[in-house]
Amino acid sequence: MARIHILGASGSGTTTLGAALAGSLGVPHLDTDAVFWMPTDPPFTTQRPVAERLGMLLGELSPLPGWVLSGSALKWGDPLVPLYDLIVFLTLDPALRMERLRRREEGRYGARLAPGGDMAEGSAAFLAWAAAYDTAGPEQRSRASQEAWLSARTVPVLRLDSSAPVGALVSSVLARLPAGE
Repeated sequence: MARIHILGASGSGTTTLGAALAGSLGVPHLDTDAVFWMPTDPPFTTQRPVAERLGMLLGELSPLPGWVLSGSALKWGDPLVPLYDLIVFLTLDPALRMERLRRREEGRYGARLAPGGDMAEGSAAFLAWAAAYDTAGPEQRSRASQEAWLSARTVPVLRLDSSAPVGALVSSVLARLPAGE
């Protein structure tokens, strides 16, 4: 069994690939957003304390021989790094990625995003933050910060363009695993 971490920009498909890959492997899938954010309405407004996040993930992942973790934990997840057997880094053309994010936001929250809606400002701020991924420095989750983090890893890193169909991405990851995984 492999312990796989999938990361990339928001909208690059880390959660989608994580769920599909975990299903294919028959292992649990966890996403960092599920532990990073407290359950609130509107969502994604209150961060969970770092120690609590790590406790949740380490408690779930450490005893298992195989799992898939999607999302970013770069600035707080150092204790998770020794658990990784493979890191998958997803990239995607910024215009396509932002279109995916806009559609996802609209599909999830609809009228709440309209002017005056309770999520309009938060969604606009999120989209502006996400749009800066390819040009921002290490002060935020960015291509630069993720590339720097990846360059320091000793486990294999598989880089994939997530414009490919999910099935093809799953096949690419499975082909990278040792026989019997």
